[in-house]
Amino acid sequence: MYADENLVKIKHDVMYEVAKLAFEGRLEEERDHIPMKLIPGPLPQFRCCIYKEREIIRQRIRLVEGKSVGSVDDGNIVQVISSACEDCPISSYVVTDNCQNCAGKACINACKFDAISKGRDRSYIDPLKCKECGKCSKVCPYNAIAGLKRPCKNTCPVNAITYDEYGVSKIDPKKCIQCGRCIHSCPFGAIATKTFVVDVVEALKSDRPVYAMLAPATEGQFGTDITMESWKVAAKKTGFTDLIEVGLGGDMTAASEAEEWVEAYKEGKKKTTSCCPAFVNMIRKHYPELEAYISTTVSPMCGVSRMIKAKNPNAVTVFVGPCTAKKSEVKDQNIEGNADYVLTYSEFRAIMKAKDVALEPTENTYQESSVFGKLFANAGGVTGAVLQCMKETEQEIDAKVCKANGAAECKKALLLLKAGKLPEDFIEGMVCDGGCVGGPSSYEEELIAKKARGRLIAEADKREIHENLGNYDMKAFSMHRE
Repeated sequence: MYADENLVKIKHDVMYEVAKLAFEGRLEEERDHIPMKLIPGPLPQFRCCIYKEREIIRQRIRLVEGKSVGSVDDGNIVQVISSACEDCPISSYVVTDNCQNCAGKACINACKFDAISKGRDRSYIDPLKCKECGKCSKVCPYNAIAGLKRPCKNTCPVNAITYDEYGVSKIDPKKCIQCGRCIHSCPFGAIATKTFVVDVVEALKSDRPVYAMLAPATEGQFGTDITMESWKVAAKKTGFTDLIEVGLGGDMTAASEAEEWVEAYKEGKKKTTSCCPAFVNMIRKHYPELEAYISTTVSPMCGVSRMIKAKNPNAVTVFVGPCTAKKSEVKDQNIEGNADYVLTYSEFRAIMKAKDVALEPTENTYQESSVFGKLFANAGGVTGAVLQCMKETEQEIDAKVCKANGAAECKKALLLLKAGKLPEDFIEGMVCDGGCVGGPSSYEEELIAKKARGRLIAEADKREIHENLGNYDMKAFSMHRE
């Protein structure tokens, strides 16, 4: 990832200040003072001047409050902070020192937009006129024109990012699948998401019970000393009624999808998983003709939320994890009984910090899911859990599953399905490489977290999925989209 410590610190400082003021009931009166507090001056910390830095802080405050940074809200969760993006090079094509200022001027002749002119030592490309067609680069005999693709655009798997006439990145909400890959690729910290921080703080201040639901990807993110029990203790100190691990929802989803897969297999139909919201967004926005193939089973997050609300209809449910697309699942997909709010790890920790709470080492004693539910966060984990459910219910089938790990593999699998050439019976789609453990808001790099994650999960008991689900009233709520 490109984001350095300075960018991360600024983001966290803004979230902490907003959360703290929201708890104190002083956000309205003190909001405009936050930029001055974080950027006191007189010297700038990371931009050309303190005035631009303060404007960036103002836009970040809007995002933390769940608002759009622009005057018009396009509804997209992922947003571009224009004042930060303006520092990025605005032309994708630049003339390098290899230019020989040749007499033929093939580059000038190839340009249909009058964007290239002759300079004293080399040709010059006017970024305001350049349409990035790349013809000049192709015809240059010295390979002197380099095409520079911005990190945000380069990492977007669905080509949802373009530039406006001033070179500021634009995200097309009709294409964006909310995967968040662009966020940490930006070296200027110019892309971020709206948050539910203030909403969650207000819920915690109310008299309603508020439950945190912790993603299966969490184990190993903070080493072996920070366990699920650590999070449970911290959540209660922060004001949450309780915390439940969403690996339990993984068990619920696996059991439900197993039934779907068996039925579909018998009928000769193909199915895709539905637990990765970015994958679901990819299908609905880029392959809408395949929407009927999506499993009707709700995500593990939704399953746990429905279980909580079946017991207490007045409850507020808050999912915590490394996924930004989960925010779009609760905001855009409008699934009955789903989580009310979603927080990333950094957002949750900002709320904790505002209450002077920190994660502390505890024994690894809290377990509410099977190992299969815990492994839902790994690429291939959904498949493993579904096949385990079939084994437990003696409904095993000769199912062939395409385990699409990462956006590129997801796109390839969907293209084959669209063309009627997919050899497998089912697709497990995980847009993030490695699965949820490789999510854009992960705390630790996947390879580093993997060892700690393995040790923590190895300590879990070996209960089977249906054995575990027998502890809960599964008839009290549905695991399917209504």
